Amino acid sequence: MPDASDEEYVAYLSARLPALHRLAYSLCGNADQADDLVQEAATRLFERWSRASRADDVDAYVRAIVVRLFLDGRRRGWWRIRLFAAPPDVRRSEDRGVEERTVLRDALAQVPPRQRAVLVLRFLYDLPVDEVARSLGCSAGTVKSQTSHGLAAMRRLLSDRQLAGSNGKER
Repeated sequence: MPDASDEEYVAYLSARLPALHRLAYSLCGNADQADDLVQEAATRLFERWSRASRADDVDAYVRAIVVRLFLDGRRRGWWRIRLFAAPPDVRRSEDRGVEERTVLRDALAQVPPRQRAVLVLRFLYDLPVDEVARSLGCSAGTVKSQTSHGLAAMRRLLSDRQLAGSNGKER
C-alpha cells in the first residue's frame, strides 16, 4: 500500500506533467524525445522525492532535473539516433503563426544545447537570470553570456534563412 509520500509524488507529478512536457518539448523540439525526457525526469524525481518535496521551490527543483537531463542526453548523443531516413510528411497550414513558430523552433534546434536551455528558460518560461543559473548549476554571468551567444546565433540563423528565402524568390 502506498504511503503518504508516494501519494504526494503522484499528485504533484499528475498536476505538473503538462508543464514538464512543454518544457521538455521546448528544449528538444520533438514530442517523442520530450516524452522520454519527462519519463526519465519523473523517475529521477521519484528517486529523490524525499529531498525534492522539502525544497523551497519544488517546481524549480524539477525544472533543473529536466534541463540537466536534456543537457546530459545531448552530451551522450543517444538523442541523435534516427529510426527513419526522413521525418513523415507534415501537412502545411495556412496559419502564419504556425509557420513563424516552426521557423523559430527550427532555428532554436540549431543553437547549442546549453544556449538553447538558457533561451527556453529565460524567454519561454520568463525566469530571472538567478533562477536559470540555479537550474543549470552555473553563475549568473554564465547565464548572461549564454543568453547573449544564443540570441546572436538565433539572429544569424534567422537572417541566413531570410537571405536564402529572398534569393530563392529572385530566381
